[in-house]
Amino acid sequence: MDFKVLFTTFATIFLAELGDKTQLATLAFSAETKSRVSVFIGSAGALVLTSLLGVLLGAAISRLIPPHFLKMGAGVLFVILGIWMILFPGSK
Repeated sequence: MDFKVLFTTFATIFLAELGDKTQLATLAFSAETKSRVSVFIGSAGALVLTSLLGVLLGAAISRLIPPHFLKMGAGVLFVILGIWMILFPGSK
């Protein structure tokens, strides 16, 4: 096991997830119910499943497209989405 990759991945995902829609939704669900363990298990399971899908898709796509192109494509997509959100904020 590559612990450097493990800790880098953990830190990056942990910081990226702080304060995002998923955390806010989990907070709202937890506030509405007494069964906080169920909310934790449901949200943790969903995050694990989406991470599994990301790993499987990343492994499959990296066989077809070199990883540096994937990183560049992801960066370009984030920039495009950021510009889109600035130009079209969605509220009137």
